[in-house]
Amino acid sequence: MQQVCIIGGGIVGLSNALFLQQAGFDVLLLDAKGIGQGCSAGNAGHFATEQVFPLAQPALLSQLPAMLLNPLGPLRIRAGYLLQALPWFARFVANMRKSKRDAHQRALSGLNHASLASWQKLLHSCQLSQQIQYNGALLVTENRNISALQQQYQAYRTAGIDVRWCDRQQLQQLEPALAATLSAALDFTEVAHSSNPLLLCQQLYRQFCQLGGRYLRTEVRQLIPGPNRQQLICDDREIVCQQLIIAAGAHSAQLTRQLGWRVPLEAERGYHLMLAPVALSRPVSSLERKCIMTPMQQGLRLAGTAEFAGLHAKPDYQRATVLQQHADQLLRQRTTAVKPPADLFANHTVWAGNRPSLPDSLPVLGPCPRHSGIYYNFGHQHLGLTQAAFSAELLTSCLQKQAPALDLTTFRINRF
Repeated sequence: MQQVCIIGGGIVGLSNALFLQQAGFDVLLLDAKGIGQGCSAGNAGHFATEQVFPLAQPALLSQLPAMLLNPLGPLRIRAGYLLQALPWFARFVANMRKSKRDAHQRALSGLNHASLASWQKLLHSCQLSQQIQYNGALLVTENRNISALQQQYQAYRTAGIDVRWCDRQQLQQLEPALAATLSAALDFTEVAHSSNPLLLCQQLYRQFCQLGGRYLRTEVRQLIPGPNRQQLICDDREIVCQQLIIAAGAHSAQLTRQLGWRVPLEAERGYHLMLAPVALSRPVSSLERKCIMTPMQQGLRLAGTAEFAGLHAKPDYQRATVLQQHADQLLRQRTTAVKPPADLFANHTVWAGNRPSLPDSLPVLGPCPRHSGIYYNFGHQHLGLTQAAFSAELLTSCLQKQAPALDLTTFRINRF
Protein backbone atom coordinates (compact mmCIF):
# COMPACT_ATOMS: atom_id res chain seq x y z
CA MET A 1 0.00 0.00 0.00
CA GLN A 2 1.27 3.47 -0.85
CA GLN A 3 1.64 5.72 2.18
CA VAL A 4 0.04 9.18 2.03
CA CYS A 5 0.20 11.88 4.70
CA ILE A 6 -2.50 14.56 4.67
CA ILE A 7 -1.80 17.77 6.56
CA GLY A 8 -5.21 19.05 7.62
CA GLY A 9 -8.03 17.33 9.49
CA GLY A 10 -10.87 19.51 8.21
CA ILE A 11 -13.62 18.53 5.79
CA VAL A 12 -11.26 18.76 2.78
CA GLY A 13 -8.58 16.57 4.36
CA LEU A 14 -11.13 14.07 5.67
CA SER A 15 -12.82 13.73 2.29
CA ASN A 16 -9.45 13.18 0.65
CA ALA A 17 -8.51 10.58 3.25
CA LEU A 18 -11.63 8.52 2.62
CA PHE A 19 -11.43 8.62 -1.17
CA LEU A 20 -7.78 7.57 -0.98
CA GLN A 21 -8.58 4.73 1.42
CA GLN A 22 -11.23 3.45 -0.94
CA ALA A 23 -8.62 3.54 -3.72
CA GLY A 24 -6.25 1.38 -1.65
CA PHE A 25 -3.91 3.94 -0.08
CA ASP A 26 -2.60 3.85 3.50
CA VAL A 27 -3.47 7.28 4.96
CA LEU A 28 -2.14 9.24 7.94
CA LEU A 29 -3.97 12.45 8.92
CA LEU A 30 -2.08 15.22 10.71
CA ASP A 31 -3.68 18.22 12.42
CA ALA A 32 -2.54 20.28 15.39
CA LYS A 33 -6.00 21.32 16.60
CA GLY A 34 -8.09 18.20 16.16
CA ILE A 35 -10.54 16.82 13.63
CA GLY A 36 -12.91 19.36 12.10
CA GLN A 37 -12.06 22.09 14.60
CA GLY A 38 -11.71 25.00 12.17
CA CYS A 39 -14.11 26.30 9.54
CA SER A 40 -15.33 22.74 9.04
CA ALA A 41 -17.17 23.03 12.37
CA GLY A 42 -18.32 26.65 12.15
CA ASN A 43 -19.41 27.04 8.54
CA ALA A 44 -22.97 27.82 7.44
CA GLY A 45 -23.63 24.19 6.50
CA HIS A 46 -24.68 25.21 2.99
CA PHE A 47 -23.61 23.07 0.02
CA ALA A 48 -23.68 26.18 -2.14
CA THR A 49 -23.40 24.73 -5.64
CA GLU A 50 -25.24 27.79 -6.99
CA GLN A 51 -22.29 30.06 -6.07
CA VAL A 52 -20.45 29.93 -9.40
CA PHE A 53 -19.63 33.64 -9.55
CA PRO A 54 -16.15 34.71 -8.37
CA LEU A 55 -16.22 37.23 -5.53
CA ALA A 56 -14.20 39.81 -7.51
CA GLN A 57 -17.15 41.63 -9.08
CA PRO A 58 -16.85 45.24 -10.36
CA ALA A 59 -20.05 46.22 -8.52
CA LEU A 60 -18.13 45.74 -5.25
CA LEU A 61 -15.84 48.70 -5.93
CA SER A 62 -18.51 51.33 -5.24
CA GLN A 63 -19.67 49.46 -2.13
CA LEU A 64 -16.25 48.84 -0.57
CA PRO A 65 -15.68 52.23 1.13
CA ALA A 66 -18.98 52.15 3.04
CA MET A 67 -18.52 48.48 3.90
CA LEU A 68 -14.99 48.96 5.19
CA LEU A 69 -15.83 52.03 7.29
CA ASN A 70 -18.51 50.13 9.19
CA PRO A 71 -16.73 48.03 11.86
CA LEU A 72 -19.78 45.74 12.12
CA GLY A 73 -20.59 45.60 8.41
CA PRO A 74 -20.40 42.48 6.21
CA LEU A 75 -16.78 43.17 5.19
CA ARG A 76 -14.03 44.70 7.31
CA ILE A 77 -10.29 45.23 7.17
CA ARG A 78 -8.86 46.02 10.59
CA ALA A 79 -6.99 49.32 10.55
CA GLY A 80 -3.76 47.76 11.77
CA TYR A 81 -3.84 45.15 8.99
CA LEU A 82 -4.69 47.43 6.05
CA LEU A 83 -1.15 47.77 4.67
CA GLN A 84 -0.56 44.02 4.85
CA ALA A 85 -3.87 43.32 3.09
CA LEU A 86 -3.36 45.82 0.24
CA PRO A 87 -1.36 43.46 -2.05
CA TRP A 88 -4.10 40.83 -1.76
CA PHE A 89 -6.81 43.39 -2.57
CA ALA A 90 -4.79 44.68 -5.52
CA ARG A 91 -4.81 41.15 -6.93
CA PHE A 92 -8.52 40.88 -6.08
CA VAL A 93 -9.32 44.03 -8.08
CA ALA A 94 -7.19 42.80 -10.99
CA ASN A 95 -9.39 39.70 -11.15
CA MET A 96 -12.44 41.90 -11.85
CA ARG A 97 -11.53 42.06 -15.55
CA LYS A 98 -14.27 40.39 -17.57
CA SER A 99 -11.97 37.88 -19.25
CA LYS A 100 -10.71 36.70 -15.85
CA ARG A 101 -14.17 36.66 -14.28
CA ASP A 102 -15.54 34.56 -17.13
CA ALA A 103 -12.67 32.07 -16.90
CA HIS A 104 -12.98 31.79 -13.13
CA GLN A 105 -16.75 31.35 -13.36
CA ARG A 106 -16.26 28.45 -15.77
CA ALA A 107 -13.79 26.87 -13.35
CA LEU A 108 -16.12 27.28 -10.37
CA SER A 109 -19.03 25.91 -12.39
CA GLY A 110 -16.99 22.83 -13.24
CA LEU A 111 -16.21 22.17 -9.58
CA ASN A 112 -19.69 22.93 -8.26
CA HIS A 113 -21.62 21.08 -10.94
CA ALA A 114 -20.24 17.70 -9.83
CA SER A 115 -19.93 18.46 -6.12
CA LEU A 116 -23.24 17.11 -4.82
CA ALA A 117 -22.94 13.91 -6.85
CA SER A 118 -19.48 13.37 -5.39
CA TRP A 119 -20.82 14.00 -1.87
CA GLN A 120 -23.59 11.49 -2.47
CA LYS A 121 -21.06 8.91 -3.61
CA LEU A 122 -18.85 9.46 -0.56
CA LEU A 123 -21.65 9.50 2.01
CA HIS A 124 -23.36 6.46 0.48
CA SER A 125 -20.11 4.49 0.70
CA CYS A 126 -19.85 5.48 4.39
CA GLN A 127 -23.56 4.85 5.10
CA LEU A 128 -23.95 8.51 6.08
CA SER A 129 -26.39 9.71 3.43
CA GLN A 130 -28.73 11.11 6.11
CA GLN A 131 -26.15 13.78 6.92
CA ILE A 132 -27.32 15.97 4.02
CA GLN A 133 -30.79 17.49 3.58
CA TYR A 134 -31.95 18.35 0.06
CA ASN A 135 -34.47 21.11 0.79
CA GLY A 136 -32.96 23.77 -1.45
CA ALA A 137 -32.02 27.30 -0.37
CA LEU A 138 -33.42 30.82 -0.68
CA LEU A 139 -31.98 34.24 -1.50
CA VAL A 140 -34.41 36.88 -0.22
CA THR A 141 -34.77 40.64 -0.65
CA GLU A 142 -36.47 43.25 1.53
CA ASN A 143 -36.34 45.95 -1.12
CA ARG A 144 -39.61 46.89 -2.82
CA ASN A 145 -37.53 47.72 -5.89
CA ILE A 146 -36.62 44.16 -6.73
CA SER A 147 -34.64 44.91 -9.88
CA ALA A 148 -31.36 43.84 -8.22
CA LEU A 149 -32.78 40.43 -7.42
CA GLN A 150 -34.18 40.15 -10.95
CA GLN A 151 -30.69 40.80 -12.32
CA GLN A 152 -29.34 38.06 -10.07
CA TYR A 153 -32.08 35.75 -11.28
CA GLN A 154 -31.14 36.29 -14.92
CA ALA A 155 -27.44 35.83 -14.15
CA TYR A 156 -28.07 32.50 -12.43
CA ARG A 157 -30.31 31.31 -15.26
CA THR A 158 -27.67 32.27 -17.82
CA ALA A 159 -25.09 30.36 -15.78
CA GLY A 160 -27.23 27.21 -15.93
CA ILE A 161 -28.28 27.22 -12.27
CA ASP A 162 -31.62 25.61 -11.35
CA VAL A 163 -33.52 28.51 -9.79
CA ARG A 164 -37.11 29.70 -9.69
CA TRP A 165 -38.62 33.07 -8.87
CA CYS A 166 -40.81 33.41 -5.76
CA ASP A 167 -43.05 36.38 -5.13
CA ARG A 168 -44.04 37.45 -1.62
CA GLN A 169 -46.96 35.04 -1.38
CA GLN A 170 -45.01 32.05 -2.68
CA LEU A 171 -42.18 32.85 -0.28
CA GLN A 172 -44.54 32.87 2.70
CA GLN A 173 -45.96 29.53 1.64
CA LEU A 174 -42.45 28.04 1.45
CA GLU A 175 -41.17 29.46 4.75
CA PRO A 176 -43.91 30.94 7.00
CA ALA A 177 -41.33 31.83 9.67
CA LEU A 178 -39.83 34.53 7.44
CA ALA A 179 -40.92 38.15 7.88
CA ALA A 180 -43.92 39.23 5.83
CA THR A 181 -41.96 42.33 4.76
CA LEU A 182 -39.71 40.30 2.46
CA SER A 183 -40.55 41.18 -1.13
CA ALA A 184 -39.34 38.23 -3.19
CA ALA A 185 -36.83 35.40 -3.30
CA LEU A 186 -34.84 33.10 -5.52
CA ASP A 187 -35.42 29.42 -4.78
CA PHE A 188 -32.39 27.27 -5.57
CA THR A 189 -33.75 23.76 -5.93
CA GLU A 190 -30.58 21.73 -6.56
CA VAL A 191 -28.59 22.58 -3.42
CA ALA A 192 -28.40 21.04 0.06
CA HIS A 193 -27.34 21.68 3.64
CA SER A 194 -25.97 19.92 6.70
CA SER A 195 -27.71 20.48 10.03
CA ASN A 196 -24.49 19.65 11.92
CA PRO A 197 -21.22 20.17 10.00
CA LEU A 198 -19.07 19.17 12.98
CA LEU A 199 -20.98 15.90 13.39
CA LEU A 200 -20.49 15.27 9.67
CA CYS A 201 -16.72 15.60 10.19
CA GLN A 202 -16.79 13.36 13.26
CA GLN A 203 -18.72 10.61 11.48
CA LEU A 204 -16.43 10.75 8.46
CA TYR A 205 -13.48 10.48 10.84
CA ARG A 206 -15.05 7.46 12.56
CA GLN A 207 -15.38 5.76 9.17
CA PHE A 208 -11.78 6.70 8.36
CA CYS A 209 -10.58 4.98 11.56
CA GLN A 210 -12.72 1.90 10.92
CA LEU A 211 -11.04 1.54 7.54
CA GLY A 212 -7.61 1.54 9.19
CA GLY A 213 -6.78 5.23 8.93
CA ARG A 214 -4.51 6.84 11.51
CA TYR A 215 -4.46 10.34 12.98
CA LEU A 216 -1.78 12.24 14.88
CA ARG A 217 -2.47 15.49 16.68
CA THR A 218 0.74 17.34 15.89
CA GLU A 219 1.91 20.44 14.08
CA VAL A 220 4.09 20.09 10.99
CA ARG A 221 6.87 22.69 11.24
CA GLN A 222 9.16 21.77 8.36
CA LEU A 223 8.85 19.92 5.06
CA ILE A 224 11.85 18.28 3.41
CA PRO A 225 10.86 16.97 -0.05
CA GLY A 226 12.73 14.15 -1.75
CA PRO A 227 12.48 12.23 -5.01
CA ASN A 228 10.96 9.12 -3.42
CA ARG A 229 9.95 10.23 0.05
CA GLN A 230 8.75 13.27 1.96
CA GLN A 231 10.12 14.09 5.40
CA LEU A 232 7.95 15.99 7.87
CA ILE A 233 9.46 17.58 10.98
CA CYS A 234 6.71 17.86 13.60
CA ASP A 235 6.46 19.13 17.17
CA ASP A 236 7.36 15.84 18.74
CA ARG A 237 8.50 13.51 15.96
CA GLU A 238 9.67 13.08 12.40
CA ILE A 239 7.46 11.39 9.82
CA VAL A 240 8.46 9.94 6.48
CA CYS A 241 5.89 9.12 3.78
CA GLN A 242 5.88 8.43 0.07
CA GLN A 243 3.28 11.06 -0.86
CA LEU A 244 1.99 14.21 0.81
CA ILE A 245 -1.16 16.32 0.49
CA ILE A 246 -1.31 19.83 1.92
CA ALA A 247 -4.93 20.51 2.87
CA ALA A 248 -4.33 22.82 5.83
CA GLY A 249 -6.78 25.56 4.88
CA ALA A 250 -5.63 29.05 5.91
CA HIS A 251 -2.40 27.58 7.32
CA SER A 252 -1.33 26.12 3.96
CA ALA A 253 0.70 29.12 2.72
CA GLN A 254 3.37 28.77 5.38
CA LEU A 255 3.90 25.16 4.27
CA THR A 256 3.93 25.83 0.53
CA ARG A 257 6.46 28.62 1.09
CA GLN A 258 8.95 25.97 2.23
CA LEU A 259 8.47 24.25 -1.11
CA GLY A 260 9.17 27.37 -3.14
CA TRP A 261 5.67 28.80 -3.66
CA ARG A 262 4.53 32.17 -2.29
CA VAL A 263 0.77 31.83 -2.55
CA PRO A 264 -1.41 34.96 -1.97
CA LEU A 265 -3.54 33.16 0.62
CA GLU A 266 -5.41 35.33 3.12
CA ALA A 267 -7.11 34.29 6.34
CA GLU A 268 -10.60 35.68 5.73
CA ARG A 269 -12.21 35.42 9.14
CA GLY A 270 -15.85 34.41 9.34
CA TYR A 271 -18.15 34.48 12.36
CA HIS A 272 -21.36 32.75 13.35
CA LEU A 273 -24.03 33.22 15.99
CA MET A 274 -26.32 30.45 17.23
CA LEU A 275 -29.93 31.44 17.96
CA ALA A 276 -32.82 29.47 19.41
CA PRO A 277 -34.48 27.09 16.91
CA VAL A 278 -36.69 28.62 14.21
CA ALA A 279 -39.05 26.72 11.92
CA LEU A 280 -37.00 27.09 8.72
CA SER A 281 -36.47 24.09 6.48
CA ARG A 282 -33.56 25.39 4.39
CA PRO A 283 -30.76 27.98 4.35
CA VAL A 284 -31.95 31.55 3.74
CA SER A 285 -29.55 34.27 2.53
CA SER A 286 -30.22 38.01 2.45
CA LEU A 287 -29.32 39.98 -0.66
CA GLU A 288 -28.96 43.26 1.25
CA ARG A 289 -27.50 42.04 4.54
CA LYS A 290 -24.93 39.58 3.09
CA CYS A 291 -25.69 36.96 5.72
CA ILE A 292 -27.18 33.47 5.80
CA MET A 293 -29.43 31.64 8.26
CA THR A 294 -29.27 27.84 8.38
CA PRO A 295 -31.45 25.54 10.52
CA MET A 296 -29.16 23.33 12.62
CA GLN A 297 -29.69 20.61 15.18
CA GLN A 298 -28.46 23.03 17.87
CA GLY A 299 -30.60 25.98 16.71
CA LEU A 300 -30.48 28.59 13.95
CA ARG A 301 -26.99 29.49 12.73
CA LEU A 302 -26.35 33.00 11.37
CA ALA A 303 -23.17 33.46 9.37
CA GLY A 304 -21.72 35.44 6.51
CA THR A 305 -19.50 38.19 7.84
CA ALA A 306 -15.94 38.55 6.52
CA GLU A 307 -12.96 40.18 8.20
CA PHE A 308 -9.32 40.63 7.17
CA ALA A 309 -7.23 40.87 10.30
CA GLY A 310 -4.49 38.28 9.85
CA LEU A 311 -4.26 34.63 10.79
CA HIS A 312 -3.44 35.14 14.46
CA ALA A 313 -5.45 38.25 15.44
CA LYS A 314 -7.92 37.90 18.29
CA PRO A 315 -11.56 37.58 17.18
CA ASP A 316 -13.96 40.50 17.53
CA TYR A 317 -17.09 38.67 18.67
CA GLN A 318 -19.24 41.76 18.20
CA ARG A 319 -19.16 40.81 14.54
CA ALA A 320 -21.03 37.66 15.52
CA THR A 321 -23.51 39.12 18.01
CA VAL A 322 -24.56 41.89 15.59
CA LEU A 323 -25.99 39.19 13.33
CA GLN A 324 -28.98 38.96 15.64
CA GLN A 325 -30.11 42.38 14.40
CA HIS A 326 -30.33 40.92 10.91
CA ALA A 327 -32.32 37.92 12.13
CA ASP A 328 -34.82 40.24 13.83
CA GLN A 329 -35.55 41.86 10.45
CA LEU A 330 -35.64 38.66 8.42
CA LEU A 331 -37.81 36.54 10.72
CA ARG A 332 -41.47 36.94 11.63
CA GLN A 333 -40.74 36.67 15.34
CA ARG A 334 -37.73 37.83 17.34
CA THR A 335 -35.47 35.06 18.56
CA THR A 336 -32.81 34.82 21.24
CA ALA A 337 -29.24 33.61 21.35
CA VAL A 338 -28.72 30.07 22.58
CA LYS A 339 -27.63 30.34 26.22
CA PRO A 340 -24.84 27.92 27.10
CA PRO A 341 -24.51 26.59 30.65
CA ALA A 342 -21.37 28.65 31.36
CA ASP A 343 -19.07 30.84 29.30
CA LEU A 344 -20.60 32.50 26.20
CA PHE A 345 -17.74 31.31 23.99
CA ALA A 346 -17.48 27.77 25.37
CA ASN A 347 -20.52 26.35 23.62
CA HIS A 348 -20.03 27.93 20.19
CA THR A 349 -22.92 30.37 20.73
CA VAL A 350 -20.51 32.66 18.95
CA TRP A 351 -17.67 31.36 16.80
CA ALA A 352 -14.85 32.67 14.63
CA GLY A 353 -12.70 30.87 12.09
CA ASN A 354 -10.33 31.62 9.20
CA ARG A 355 -11.39 30.84 5.65
CA PRO A 356 -8.51 30.21 3.22
CA SER A 357 -9.14 32.87 0.57
CA LEU A 358 -7.35 33.48 -2.72
CA PRO A 359 -7.95 36.61 -4.82
CA ASP A 360 -9.34 34.71 -7.82
CA SER A 361 -11.88 32.68 -5.72
CA LEU A 362 -10.38 29.39 -6.94
CA PRO A 363 -8.69 26.71 -4.81
CA VAL A 364 -5.17 25.40 -5.28
CA LEU A 365 -5.72 21.84 -6.46
CA GLY A 366 -3.39 19.35 -8.08
CA PRO A 367 0.21 18.06 -8.07
CA CYS A 368 3.20 20.19 -7.13
CA PRO A 369 5.03 21.16 -10.36
CA ARG A 370 8.39 21.16 -8.58
CA HIS A 371 8.40 18.18 -6.20
CA SER A 372 7.15 14.75 -7.21
CA GLY A 373 4.84 13.11 -4.68
CA ILE A 374 3.45 16.36 -3.22
CA TYR A 375 -0.09 17.55 -3.91
CA TYR A 376 -2.24 20.53 -2.95
CA ASN A 377 -5.89 20.80 -1.95
CA PHE A 378 -6.62 24.11 -0.20
CA GLY A 379 -7.96 27.64 -0.67
CA HIS A 380 -11.65 26.88 -1.25
CA GLN A 381 -12.70 30.14 0.43
CA HIS A 382 -16.48 30.09 1.11
CA LEU A 383 -16.93 26.76 -0.70
CA GLY A 384 -14.82 24.32 1.31
CA LEU A 385 -17.79 22.24 2.43
CA THR A 386 -19.34 22.38 -1.04
CA GLN A 387 -16.28 21.34 -3.02
CA ALA A 388 -14.53 19.07 -0.52
CA ALA A 389 -15.70 15.72 -1.88
CA PHE A 390 -15.20 16.46 -5.57
CA SER A 391 -11.81 18.08 -4.95
CA ALA A 392 -10.80 14.94 -3.07
CA GLU A 393 -12.05 12.71 -5.87
CA LEU A 394 -10.08 14.70 -8.45
CA LEU A 395 -6.89 14.59 -6.40
CA THR A 396 -7.27 10.86 -5.76
CA SER A 397 -7.22 10.34 -9.53
CA CYS A 398 -3.94 12.26 -9.66
CA LEU A 399 -2.36 10.05 -7.02
CA GLN A 400 -3.56 7.00 -8.96
CA LYS A 401 -1.80 8.42 -12.05
CA GLN A 402 -5.14 8.68 -13.82
CA ALA A 403 -6.62 11.63 -15.69
CA PRO A 404 -8.99 13.52 -13.34
CA ALA A 405 -12.58 14.13 -14.40
CA LEU A 406 -11.85 17.88 -14.62
CA ASP A 407 -8.84 19.64 -16.10
CA LEU A 408 -6.89 20.99 -13.12
CA THR A 409 -4.70 23.42 -15.06
CA THR A 410 -6.74 26.43 -13.89
CA PHE A 411 -6.18 25.44 -10.24
CA ARG A 412 -2.39 24.91 -10.43
CA ILE A 413 -0.28 26.47 -7.66
CA ASN A 414 2.03 28.30 -10.08
CA ARG A 415 -0.78 30.37 -11.61
CA PHE A 416 0.05 33.38 -9.45
